[in-house]
Amino acid sequence: MGNPTDIRKGRVIIYNGVPHAVMSMLHRTQGRQAGFVQTVLRNLETNASTAVKFRSTDSVEFCHTTNKPLEFSYVDGDEYHFIDPDTFEDTVIMKNTIGDDIKWLQEGVVYNVLLVDGNPVSVELPNTVEMEVAVAAEGLRGDTSSAPTKAVTLANGVVLQVPLFIKQGDKIRVRTEDNAYISRA
Repeated sequence: MGNPTDIRKGRVIIYNGVPHAVMSMLHRTQGRQAGFVQTVLRNLETNASTAVKFRSTDSVEFCHTTNKPLEFSYVDGDEYHFIDPDTFEDTVIMKNTIGDDIKWLQEGVVYNVLLVDGNPVSVELPNTVEMEVAVAAEGLRGDTSSAPTKAVTLANGVVLQVPLFIKQGDKIRVRTEDNAYISRA
């Protein structure tokens, strides 16, 4: 058990009997009242986020976590297989555990996997990925008073807006956080 003031972003705590990742935290004090810690927690089983306030008198249970680099190997139905590059041990992560980040997984790439008590609970994506443009219509020149864009489909099926000069077969760099085009690769 720990004190709520020990809560930090990236740590995992047990809240209502379920492991939750701390997405953000803010320590507050109000005049003569006791301080509290305002947090945003993400349920590691359902991926739902909730805002939770911990008073300074509350106790918090922290989970033992480790980050392990694992190489994404292949998909078998709803099971995503990751291989330890050193021991070649296979780790299976279910589709619902990974969530929407599945679209950015690429075979042969090493990802940091968060393990809580030895069980995988999330996959950390890099900030940017390089993807090939699978479908790109010709850009129509027209209103160029602002930066004109067009929709393209990437090799993983994600549709996003890019500048008119991007063509089918080009490799582009995409920010995984908000699916935004950054540059040509």
